[in-house]
Amino acid sequence: MAKAIADTATSGEGKKLNVAASTLVGSRHFLFRIRFQLLGGLTFAIFAPAIIRIAFNPEVIYTINLQVTVAAAVMAHLAGFLAHRRIGNFPGVAAASYILPTFALSYGAVFLTIFFFRFEYSRFQAAASFTQSTLWYFGLSLVARRLDPYRLVVVPGGDVERLRALQGVHWFWIQSTNVIVEKANGVVADLRADLGDEWERYIADRALSGTPVYHVKQVSESLTGRVEIEHLSENTLGSLNPNQAYLKIKQAADWASALVLVFALAPALALIALLIRLDSDGPALFRQRRVGYRGKIYTVYKFRSMRTEPDTGSDKNSVITKRDDDRITPMGRVLRKFRIDELPQAINILRGEMSWIGPRPEAVVLSKMYETELPFYRYRHIVRPGISGWAQVNQGHVAAIDDVMEKLHYDFYYIKNFSPWLDVLIVLRTVKTMLTGFGAR
Repeated sequence: MAKAIADTATSGEGKKLNVAASTLVGSRHFLFRIRFQLLGGLTFAIFAPAIIRIAFNPEVIYTINLQVTVAAAVMAHLAGFLAHRRIGNFPGVAAASYILPTFALSYGAVFLTIFFFRFEYSRFQAAASFTQSTLWYFGLSLVARRLDPYRLVVVPGGDVERLRALQGVHWFWIQSTNVIVEKANGVVADLRADLGDEWERYIADRALSGTPVYHVKQVSESLTGRVEIEHLSENTLGSLNPNQAYLKIKQAADWASALVLVFALAPALALIALLIRLDSDGPALFRQRRVGYRGKIYTVYKFRSMRTEPDTGSDKNSVITKRDDDRITPMGRVLRKFRIDELPQAINILRGEMSWIGPRPEAVVLSKMYETELPFYRYRHIVRPGISGWAQVNQGHVAAIDDVMEKLHYDFYYIKNFSPWLDVLIVLRTVKTMLTGFGAR
């Protein structure tokens, strides 16, 4: 029976399990109920400012100005709420830190559209709605922090010991089927192990009582942001196939945004190229053959940040950037710290070879080496490589085999959870990375 439950839990047609510590499904507290959060947010952030405005000027209720502002604010608030909730489901996310940027994006997009089409609206009411939206969810987040941590019951047997190293959850390690943990947020078990009849009845009873039952692998992936890929039998590669419709939508969005960026930043890019030429001998652009989408080899373009040396593309040591590498020029150090050297890859995006977000493309010589050392390495080429990605914002720049294996776990998590929500989260984290210089070499 446990095997049947496992098949249901991991099926692409079944309910997707995402139990990140910040927004674990199944919380009993009313603060975590969608109905309370959303209706409270709409009332506090949209209807309250509208009512206050009507109280001062009752006739405004009949104006298009109020109607457009309220309708736009509702759309922006719903988009912000949905994006914030979905982003908060990913592991390692301190949900409160993404409230302001998420709602800024949703309100900015909606009201810029309103402005573009020259609809009449109240700037003051729109600003009040945005401010109160962020205050509402910040308040909920602060109150939620004072509540008890999420409570997960662990059924003994199988591969559950891996959970002991995971933080952010209150684990209950039970040893008897007579133990019932009150207000538990879920039960975790290795559903592919032979647990015995008593434990299988316990799991079934907990599921029938309304308590979510999670497979240990889904819990581990959701709390670490990594997919385990040591053995073929541990992976359903079909479930790792990315959404083909979103692949096409994302490519179109990448192409359009890259085109806008190239035209908008053309003067700045030209200035950077000039400074590179003045700083050291050699071309402004660096070119390198890398392995990309579906294993095809292409030429990547970056601003040159190192001194020019004879072509040794077959030497793996020449294509690995070491910490405090003495080949990096003074100008290149600044470019690399803030990821400015990556901007010319917009050319690769326009050519359909890359995306803004995806697994980092590796030099051909490194890719061949990793393929011989690491299982399933080639499978990361099922999506377009990116300028930034889930591994980059979590791990930074790596080159050693052990570190690359860890990076591969992050890459597979990205492919398995391929979605616009994860891309938005990576974009927000990339901005933070650019400001802090995390992982730069």
